[in-house]
Amino acid sequence: MDCGSCLEDNKSVRLQINELRKLSETCGSSTIFEPQTSPETGESNAESVNLAPVVGAPEKKLTLFALRLSIFEKSATGLGTLGFIWATVVLLGGFAITLDKTDFWFITIILLIEGTRIFSRSHELEWQHQATWSIADASISSFRALRSSSHILIKAVKAMGRPVSMMRKQSYNTREVTHAGRSQVGRWKDSRTPTRTWISSDVPLLPYGQWLFLSRNISKVLYWLQLLSATACVVLSCMKLIMHNYGEVQKGDTDKRNRQSALNIFYSLALAEALLFLMEKAYWEWKVIYCKLLEQVNKECEFGPSGMVSIRRFFYDAYSRCVNGSIFDGLKMDMVTFAMDLLASNSPDEQLIGARILRQFSISERYSDDTLQKIGVNLSVVERLVEMLNWKDPQEEEMRKSAAEVLSKLAGKRQNCLRVAGIPGAMESVSSLLQTNRSSGDGADEIGEKNLVLDQANYSFWTFNHLGLVILKKLACDHDNCGKIGNTRGLLPKIIDFTHAGENLLNDKNVAPSQILTVKRSLQVVQMLASTTGATGKHLRKEISEVVFTISNIRDILRYGEKHPILQKLSMEILTNLALEEEATERIGGTGGVLQELFNIFLNQGMPEHQNHVRRAAGEALAMLSLESRANCHRILRLQVLEKLVGALEDPLLRVNAARILRHLCTYSGSDCFYELKGVIAAAPTVLKVIMSNENKLQEVMVGLAAQVFKRMSSTESSIMFERAGMKEEELAKALVRILEKYKHPSAKVPRIRRFAIELAIWMMHENVQNVYIFKDLGMEKELESVLETTSELESFNIFSGTVGLSRHTTTIHCLVETALNPLKDT
Repeated sequence: MDCGSCLEDNKSVRLQINELRKLSETCGSSTIFEPQTSPETGESNAESVNLAPVVGAPEKKLTLFALRLSIFEKSATGLGTLGFIWATVVLLGGFAITLDKTDFWFITIILLIEGTRIFSRSHELEWQHQATWSIADASISSFRALRSSSHILIKAVKAMGRPVSMMRKQSYNTREVTHAGRSQVGRWKDSRTPTRTWISSDVPLLPYGQWLFLSRNISKVLYWLQLLSATACVVLSCMKLIMHNYGEVQKGDTDKRNRQSALNIFYSLALAEALLFLMEKAYWEWKVIYCKLLEQVNKECEFGPSGMVSIRRFFYDAYSRCVNGSIFDGLKMDMVTFAMDLLASNSPDEQLIGARILRQFSISERYSDDTLQKIGVNLSVVERLVEMLNWKDPQEEEMRKSAAEVLSKLAGKRQNCLRVAGIPGAMESVSSLLQTNRSSGDGADEIGEKNLVLDQANYSFWTFNHLGLVILKKLACDHDNCGKIGNTRGLLPKIIDFTHAGENLLNDKNVAPSQILTVKRSLQVVQMLASTTGATGKHLRKEISEVVFTISNIRDILRYGEKHPILQKLSMEILTNLALEEEATERIGGTGGVLQELFNIFLNQGMPEHQNHVRRAAGEALAMLSLESRANCHRILRLQVLEKLVGALEDPLLRVNAARILRHLCTYSGSDCFYELKGVIAAAPTVLKVIMSNENKLQEVMVGLAAQVFKRMSSTESSIMFERAGMKEEELAKALVRILEKYKHPSAKVPRIRRFAIELAIWMMHENVQNVYIFKDLGMEKELESVLETTSELESFNIFSGTVGLSRHTTTIHCLVETALNPLKDT
């Protein structure tokens, strides 16, 4: 990691640039100053309603293999049963007295051998579970009786999963931050390995012969015992069939001839059964040892080295179903359903295997869609996953983490998102993931610098914190879920707590990416909550702004986060949305340094080009904070930035928001700031040129600014400004009439342009008869009457929350039109 720090830094910069570009593309040019229609549910969440693509399931190879093996097994068992019946009923029952001595003992030995092999075969699977899985709760179907037969066995069995858990945990942690000192694996092993109970694979069944009688080796003994017995059957049967020494048959001796035929049938059945069994074993060895079928399926499932436990368990369960029931029962199994069944178990080891499988399939690009679709329609599984989020026992850490990762993927689909949030207590469960290793008494220290250094011993806290924020971010995509998040006791303060990032963290070149990512996720969640529309959004903005650390945390990011433009942009978007509420606007403006930091970013000419979106976001936040806020306007004037704002009108990047800020300063500062705003007159030539040469949004804001700027001029000063702009008042009048002609109806993209054009026309006609005649000749009266017929609520507001208008204009559009018509009618 350290040797590649330069490459990591370059990669980080590229990622930030790409992400900023993506943000700008998704947001487009629409802002809070224009109404935004909600996207169609079906379009924005098309992936949630489309069926998951069909993918090849690797476990089909295992179920097919189990089917073929079971055909061999059941055929051999059937022949063996028939041979046993034939020997006991026909030979020993009908010819016991007349059988040759050698035939009698051959039959007896073969029956004993066959009995031994059948006994070994019937118990081999049970010992295979103990010997190969390391997790001893043998199966969810065929071996339930084995698990429930002994309370002591259950206790011993529970100890078996820990080595595998350790292996899985180690494989997972290779993707995370590596810690010095004692590893997580060691802690897991120490805490989970029992010291006062037996591990079932190490139980010595007899006091002597430890290697032979260890339970983990019995399966090997049984395996070789079956091979030897089958081989012995082949040898003995072939000897008798080849030698054919059943005793001489005398002419006319029908009884001996029948006995000979009966013996031929018996030895043939024994030979066929043994050969079938050997063929089964050969097929097994070829597929498992030579072709490495289990390893191949494990690789396709992307389980990693420790995934062999899950693969073996699935295969043996499928095989036992085929053997104990219909040969087709195993074909009905699939890995996802198998994992969901395990997850519903009461055994921690089964739950762990199920959680691992669901986690890996959920994050896999190939299998995630199909897996998440199956999980989403199974409400009991979703409820169990949500329940597992509350499991805070360190021994259940991996299960909790796997459940959180699955839910983080599941919540990305709209339908599943609603199901997750609809489970009673779901938000409280997600909130439990945001627990930190800081004590509750640390609240007083939040004003100072928080200790955000990753604690090795408590790294899992940060992992769960990040997963919790990811889940909340995806849940917050739904309006109703935002309300649930806000109503969950103590959740908002927890989220806001993670937005804290002090100077040391933001300026540290060696800061862990996970720490910055956690801050980013928390800001994204807060931004989504603050941008919620309707009464829910109003309540959320109030709750967010009332948390005393919200604005100060954002101020620190604005002040020290120049290396993290994404964090700054998210912070400014939060301020913009919070400013929809009057109380929040005053809180933001009254927090020392916020306005200054916003202007430092907005007017910073030295920022790289790829951070232009950050400057634009700062301008939008300032425009919102200055809207209808006399106190904030006075604070801005005290910052001595008026001249720079006027200069920013020349910058294509800044001119829209600079014009909005200047207009708000002129409109809401009050008459007592007349002289402080005298410098805004210098903007007039630039404003006039832009009005004549541009359209749409830029033209709208410049017309609005012109209406306020010219009100602060005398007729002499206005004439000078027109001369500096190189144009006459008649040209401006024509431009205003053209605007009204173009926008016969209110436009959602420029909802205030007709209002601003009428305001500017009123100023031009005020005590200027010549301009009145100019407007009359241009047909202004007709256009104004047309406006009266097409007015709508769209033109009555300064800003919008979705499609809901906020901050209504004090003067209606009808009043403006009537004021403009009066001089035209009087002439």
